Amino acid sequence: MPVSFLTEAQQRQYGRFDGEPSPDQFARYFHLDDADRDLIKRRRWDHMRLGFALQLGTVRFLGTFLDDPTAVPPSVVKTLGGQIGIRDTDSLSRYTEGKTRWDHAGEIRIKYGYKDFSDPKMQFRLNRWLYALCWTGTDRPGTTTGKCGHAALPVDGGAGRAGKGMRQP
Repeated sequence: MPVSFLTEAQQRQYGRFDGEPSPDQFARYFHLDDADRDLIKRRRWDHMRLGFALQLGTVRFLGTFLDDPTAVPPSVVKTLGGQIGIRDTDSLSRYTEGKTRWDHAGEIRIKYGYKDFSDPKMQFRLNRWLYALCWTGTDRPGTTTGKCGHAALPVDGGAGRAGKGMRQP
């Protein structure tokens, strides 16, 4: 994918955390509602519950799953751990052992309707949405990408719930 329209800073920041989220971002992307907590508490151990919560918050915030789901700012771990009653986060490093984290990412995709943009149909819908933003407004591609850097892109053209990410209409 050509990225020549992105600044070096945008290229470095894309798909990863760039410092601590703001209080507004915590409220929007890292708040766990009752349905989220019910899904999380199905996990057997604290490190699995916390890892699942981290993946859910990360995909809402960044629009992607991280290769290392524990590579998040400490404040994110503390905030999500507090919401699910986990104070001791030392066992979190165990979450990256084995394949469970990949199973969790798949479960989150299915449960919340996130789509993988490697699917040609999803690529087409994303490109169409981005082109519409660029052609009908005054935004340049770099500005549009910057808007998308901290949220999963709504595949349905923006009609989906904010902060819940890429949704099938």
